[in-house]
Amino acid sequence: MSRFWRSVLSWAVLSPLVVTTILPFAVMISTALKPHAEVLSYPPTWLPQHWAWENFAEMWEAVGFGQAAFNSVLIAVSATVLALLIAVPAAYAMSRLPMRGKGAYRQFLLVTQMLSPILLVLGLYRMVASIPFGDATMADTRLGVVIVYAAYHLAFAVWMLASYFSTIPSDLEEAAWIDGASRARAVISVFLPLALPAIAVTGIVTFVASWNEFTVALTLLRDPSRLTLPLKVVNLVAGRYSVEWNQVMAATLLATLPVAVVFTLLQRYLVTGLTLGAVK
Repeated sequence: MSRFWRSVLSWAVLSPLVVTTILPFAVMISTALKPHAEVLSYPPTWLPQHWAWENFAEMWEAVGFGQAAFNSVLIAVSATVLALLIAVPAAYAMSRLPMRGKGAYRQFLLVTQMLSPILLVLGLYRMVASIPFGDATMADTRLGVVIVYAAYHLAFAVWMLASYFSTIPSDLEEAAWIDGASRARAVISVFLPLALPAIAVTGIVTFVASWNEFTVALTLLRDPSRLTLPLKVVNLVAGRYSVEWNQVMAATLLATLPVAVVFTLLQRYLVTGLTLGAVK
């Protein structure tokens, strides 16, 4: 079979998956640009008869989108940075230093990720509510949510980074030691540049998980000025007699943009990191 026909066959096989993946985004964009009267009209149309760009302005005011976006960015970025600051040295120690029961510990880290956050949310709330913070506790604070997110994703970050770090030859660091570099200097100058794709991939996964998380934020946050975007978008639907789906889709569309930007900026690291460790 020629290369052309292999390409045609591959696209024919993958086309249902591509359509299934793109269809929800197409519906979201189409609904976000329609007036309310056209959203539920029959027969439905893909392109709006009247482009309702005002949906975004009305949604921005109704949701308080600016403050919610700031909260989500602050919490997701802070949780990702905190998790990586702890996970990178921990993963380096697991991959480079002798340790009894290393294999069992790695399996334990993986097993912890099988627990849904909803099973832990009551214990997490009681723990956070017992930590003093100013005149109150860490409950209903963005810092409390950041700490919980970082702690929850830490096990996955350590497990993933340790697997990647094990594929980086230790000979490179030993060569730096022979040249007179300390361990810390060898790690910073030699090891970390090689590990950057793995760190970027882990950061992307942690950021997206923190950005999309709903259950923990719903439990810990009460002040409307501290709510994240998932909570604000749900407030457009929950408890409403009439749902403005055009505003809901406009909010959802804007909420996906930061994740798309992160993927675009770190795409080359993502591709490299996903294949890192496939072969030694």
